[in-house]
Amino acid sequence: MMKGWLFASASAVAVAGLPGVAFAQDTADQEASAPAAEENTDSGVIIVTATRREQSLQDVPLSVTAYQQEELTEKGIVGYEGLARETPGVVVNKPTANFNNFTARGIATNGYGANLQGTVAIYIDELPISANGNSTILDPTLFDVERVEFLRGPQGTLFGSNSLAGAVRILTKSPDASQFEGKLLVDYGLTGNDSFRKRYNGMINVPLVEDKLAFRAVGFYRHEDGWVDNIGTGRDNANTLESAGGRAMLQWDPTDRLSMRAMVMHENSKPRDSGLVNPDRGEFMRLSEGPDLFHAKLTSYNFTLDYDLGFANLTSSSTLSTFDQTFIVDLAGTFAQTIPFALDALAYDDIFVQEVRLASAGGGRFDWIVGGFFYDKRRDVDYNYRSSIEFLEERGLTGLDDEYYQRFGGHTNQTEMAGFGELTYRFSDNFWLTGGLRYTTTEVQSFTEDWGYNSNYLALALGGVEDVPITVVPIAPAEGLKVKANKVSYKASASYKPSESLTAYATIATGFRSPVVNARAGLGSVADPTDIIIPDGADSDSLTNYEVGLKGNWLGGKLTAAIALYYIDWRDIQVQANRLSDQVQFATNIGAAVSKGIEFELAARPVRGLSFSLNGSFNDSEVTELTPAEAAMSGAEEGIQLASPHFQGSATVRYDFALGANADAFVSGNVAHVGKFPGLFPNVAGQPDVINPTYDFTEAYTVANFVAGADLGQVSLTAYVENVFDNNAITYVHPEAFLDARYARLRPRTFGVRLGIDF
Repeated sequence: MMKGWLFASASAVAVAGLPGVAFAQDTADQEASAPAAEENTDSGVIIVTATRREQSLQDVPLSVTAYQQEELTEKGIVGYEGLARETPGVVVNKPTANFNNFTARGIATNGYGANLQGTVAIYIDELPISANGNSTILDPTLFDVERVEFLRGPQGTLFGSNSLAGAVRILTKSPDASQFEGKLLVDYGLTGNDSFRKRYNGMINVPLVEDKLAFRAVGFYRHEDGWVDNIGTGRDNANTLESAGGRAMLQWDPTDRLSMRAMVMHENSKPRDSGLVNPDRGEFMRLSEGPDLFHAKLTSYNFTLDYDLGFANLTSSSTLSTFDQTFIVDLAGTFAQTIPFALDALAYDDIFVQEVRLASAGGGRFDWIVGGFFYDKRRDVDYNYRSSIEFLEERGLTGLDDEYYQRFGGHTNQTEMAGFGELTYRFSDNFWLTGGLRYTTTEVQSFTEDWGYNSNYLALALGGVEDVPITVVPIAPAEGLKVKANKVSYKASASYKPSESLTAYATIATGFRSPVVNARAGLGSVADPTDIIIPDGADSDSLTNYEVGLKGNWLGGKLTAAIALYYIDWRDIQVQANRLSDQVQFATNIGAAVSKGIEFELAARPVRGLSFSLNGSFNDSEVTELTPAEAAMSGAEEGIQLASPHFQGSATVRYDFALGANADAFVSGNVAHVGKFPGLFPNVAGQPDVINPTYDFTEAYTVANFVAGADLGQVSLTAYVENVFDNNAITYVHPEAFLDARYARLRPRTFGVRLGIDF
């Protein structure tokens, strides 16, 4: 309570308000789709690189929402949750820190997708960080970024196999050799009465040789007290997050045509426990024997070269990264907490990515881009399953060296190679056609290493056996099935611009995901030998998206709009299922699904200083084809809703005004709504007539935020309230029964202030 009283006293002078859409200044030819992206100050044209070349947002024949750093800062968007609420057709499934899976346009069968690639690719510059499948996905801090772009619909032609439903591009700022810059951003928040949030960000940019060589460094530290109590460990505010990292960049432009950038990036995120709760134990309560730990540490090295050849621009990007993960989780919920059962897993990824592109110079009838892509990843995982010393001694179960009854290691090698190209032909300034192709080869193989052991602990513990030695047997090394796939993705679009203020487009685009190998293929259940046998894996799925859209602005840019209608045919769907008796995860395929809907973004500035925005989506996605065998294996049913809401959207009102000759201020309010959706398929895998005990829906919710701020030149001050009405709705349902706590809730009401200093 003392922390809360001190913070409330210090913040009493702040005005409450919320993240509103950050509109550009009044310009006669302001182009559409709020929120805005990078803007050319001479023409007012919004420029994005969603097509791997600079292009007016209005002329991009797909649905794109883009965010500048100023807007992210004002709204307090530091990660994926804020992006999802501001982007039509998108939800983020976040069971806890460092687990993030976007759903776009209804393309998801559950919010977790264990063993599967996500359906939305996530890139930091040229590094795909979402290609990790069943693992933690780092939630990077969005500070000092050039732009964040959210592309909806399949992006397989330019962004590869895991962009089935879209792609998120986090584009970092490059060093600037023309001027010295520095920035500090401090954010203090209070959740509830005693959960204090501290976020510190800093940037410095130093020209070393005027207009030729510059250095830029960014650093951040976050310490955010949790709001979930763990009655098993006795820790209040257990899900506290500590995260730190930064990046350093050196850019050299030896000539007007040649630019080279080297970057080192490091982020280390360490939540102290999971944020999942069990509503039966209390509003924000969970139970586990020890803290569930999902730590993620990413280190990345990138070298990018751009060379202007005159007729075209050559780009080469080389990235080497390591991604270390800690996955420590209490699995005792599998057996109703009757015996100790936990997993300590350590994973280590080594990833190399190389992409080379050649993009034509603009200005002619033809625009083209060709390129090659290579992705190589090795993942090593150490699996350590444990009981507890106390339980073993109580039962008289001997024969183990320690509390671990099973240990083994494995690694997976994955490669992807692709060649791609796009060609645009302009019949006139008002009509053009674009076509694109990508040919991809993928190869995946898993191995079991020669050092592990297993035991009959589970059978003895579940059977109530006492005072006997546990039998330990070695796990033999094994070479898994090598799975290869060759896929072609394509895109075709037509764009028509009847006037400078309106663009219409029609697009057909395809995407796919790489095949999946089940690590425990052929394994029976120790708990129930009659349960299903784990299959080999899942073949690639494929998706075709049919889309038409309009983007325009009227009344001198005071009214802007973007609208898209889409119909998606998703076939051979990769799905996650869980064997009931022991909750072993596996991947399999089912027939087909259809997703159809409409997305819209509207913005209006009726008078100077006052702005309104509205964005949202209506979606209907369901399973349309399913054989009896597929239903039995997956637990799906024909006609069921996929894991996405029917409606999602937000509305914002904002007012900007002058405080004096050299100061400006704003107040804004936002309301976002997300409909309910199922967290998984309804039936038990292997028992299609039995309702899955974990089957449940999220809750429909509406959340309001307010913010007010002042820009005093080199200093900015903002006050905010997040989740004004303290809504505690369930936003996520975990599909697996091994957890006692399987639900995520909205973060409680949070008051805060942000201070920014430019120097």
